[in-house]
Amino acid sequence: MDRKTARGNRLGLLIIGLLLTAAGVYALVRGTRLLPQSWASATEPLISPATRAGFARTAPWSWGALSLAAVVLALYGLRWLIVQGRSGRLRGIRLENGPGGATDVRADTVTEAMAAEVGAHPAIHDVTAAMTGTSAHPAVRLRLTADETTPMSAICEQIGGVAVPRMRQVLETEHVPAVAKVSLAEPPRPRRTVA
Repeated sequence: MDRKTARGNRLGLLIIGLLLTAAGVYALVRGTRLLPQSWASATEPLISPATRAGFARTAPWSWGALSLAAVVLALYGLRWLIVQGRSGRLRGIRLENGPGGATDVRADTVTEAMAAEVGAHPAIHDVTAAMTGTSAHPAVRLRLTADETTPMSAICEQIGGVAVPRMRQVLETEHVPAVAKVSLAEPPRPRRTVA
C-alpha cells in the first residue's frame, strides 16, 4: 500500500471513528439520563411519529436527498475498497537520454535483474523484488530468504554494496531507496550419495 492510500485510510478512519464516538457518547448520556430534564426523556423516541409524518408531508424532497446521500456513500465505499487493492508497484521507468530522447524500461525487467544479483550470494536462497514510487523517484522492496548462519552484514553488503549500486547505474540516478525484508531459514542439508 502506498503512502497516499495509507494517509487516506487514516483520515477516513479518523472521521468515522469520531462520528461513531460522538454517537456513542450521546447514546450513553441519553441512556443514563444525564441530560437536563427539559430535554427529551430516555423513554421518548428522538423524533416523534407526528414530527416524522409532518416532515415527510412538508418536505417530500427529503427522501430523494436521503437516497442520493446513500448512493454517494455507497460509491465512496466502493472506491475505498478498490483503492485497497493497489499495490503501489511501478510498471515502467522512463530514462532520459538527452534533449529529445527517452527510453522506457519495464520495471519487472530491472527488478528481476536485481533479484538475480542479490540471489547470487550463496547464502541467499530466494529473492523477489518490486519497484515502487514514481519514474522520477523509484524505490525497491526486496523479500528474501537467507541462511540463518550467515551474518546479516554479508547480506547487507550483497544488497547495498553490489545490487543497489548497479541498479543506480542502470536507472541513471543518484538515489534508489531499498527496503529488504529478510527471513531466515535453516541451511540446506547436504545430499547424501549412495555408492
